[in-house]
Formats: sequence, structure tokens, C-alpha cells
Amino acid sequence: MSSSLPQHIAIIMDGNGRWAKQRFMPRIAGHRSGVEAARQVVRNCAKRNIKVLSLFAFSSENWRRPAQEVGYLMELFLTGLEREVAMLHEHNIQLRFIGDRTRFSEKLCRKIGEVERLTRNNTGMVLIIAADYGGKWDICQAVTRLAKEIETGHLTSSDITPETISSRLSFADLPDPDLFIRTSGELRISNFMLWQLSYSELYFTNTLWPDFDEAELEKALRHYADRERRFGYSGEQLNELTKDRDREACSNNA
Repeated sequence: MSSSLPQHIAIIMDGNGRWAKQRFMPRIAGHRSGVEAARQVVRNCAKRNIKVLSLFAFSSENWRRPAQEVGYLMELFLTGLEREVAMLHEHNIQLRFIGDRTRFSEKLCRKIGEVERLTRNNTGMVLIIAADYGGKWDICQAVTRLAKEIETGHLTSSDITPETISSRLSFADLPDPDLFIRTSGELRISNFMLWQLSYSELYFTNTLWPDFDEAELEKALRHYADRERRFGYSGEQLNELTKDRDREACSNNA
């Protein structure tokens, strides 16, 4: 059993287009409803004192979609930032963006920088928005940084370990996701946080993203609570480690 809520939840918000199609509406209507669902999940996670929430807003591969849809998504992204930043700041939420920003407009990049600076010192939940992000891109940029450090003599090849790679990845100062959620029935992680999801609990639901409400979040959290997170240990070893931690805690409180 997991004894607590996850520290970090990562979500692929999938199914906006299918939600709209089922209702004979344009895809943009699904994206608009998806923004409202994102707003609600942020509030519900903050209310439960989740430390980090990561939302996959736009992948590296999403540029392949029709230009009109991509343009609308970029516009929705910008207006969403302008509308939501005051609420996020008021609730002490720190907002961060991960991904390659080189293909974004100057106006969007400027707004991203503004909201990151505004919320930088907030001490509540950290909200990560992954935009033009891909797990392969993240690993590649980390390896590139390490290669440059080797070229300049600050590192040698023998210094490269899983820990040094992890330290150069996006949000290296935050815990890896404990719980990964994907909506809409797709059973893939779709190039999202490939390195960081190595020991995450995976939860897939048929619910389309615009319908992912507080009750659906509770289902995912119950699934997480029922999991035994072993991290390579056997169940017996895990029980002994838990007992040791409990005995140490009792000794410290005595």
C-alpha cells in the first residue's frame, strides 16, 4: 500500500478532439473545454496539497497537426496564460514551463517569461506545463550539456552516471512523478518524461479529458493508494524497511 498521496502527478490530457466529435462540435470546442478541465485539476490538486502537477499541453509531435489547429492552440495557450496567471499567483502556485521554446512566437515567449518571474518565489504547488516538449528532446538536451562540460574539461566520461544525467534534465530539482495519468483510453506514454517515469505508477482511464473531474481524480488517487511501490525491492524487504523507518521515527520522538 502507498501510505500517502503522490508528491508529483503527471498527466497527458488526451481526448479533446474526440469529446468534441461525439457532440458534433469543432475540435476547437474540445480544446476550450479541455482548458476548463485543466483549471479544475489544478485547483483540486492544490486543495489536496499535491507538491507538483505536470500537464502535457503540447508535444514536439503536435506541430504535425493542421496549421489552423496548431494556430488556435497557440492562441489558446497565450490567452489562458493571461487569464489564469493572477489566480495562480493568488493561490501561491509556482508556474514553470518545460520544452523547446524556439518555435514559439516572441509574444508567447515573453508572456511565459513574465509568468515564470511573477510566480518564481511562490511556495505552494509547482505547476509544470510541458509545451513543445518530448522525453527524447529532454534526454538529448541533457546529454548535449554534459558533452559540452566534457569538452571544456569540467567533466570526464567517467563522471557520467544516471545521477549526472538526471541533474541535467528538466525540473531536476523536483521529485520524479509518482503517478502518471492518461485519459481517453490510449495506453501509451507518448514521449512524455521518458526518463522521469521509470518508477511511476501508471493509470489509464477511458474518460476523455474534458470530462476528467474531481471524481475521476479521486479514482486515480485511490488506484495509487492501492499500489505497493517496491523500487526493485521484494515485498518482504519493503516491509522490513518500513519497520526500520517506523522504529527510527519512534526513537527520534522518544
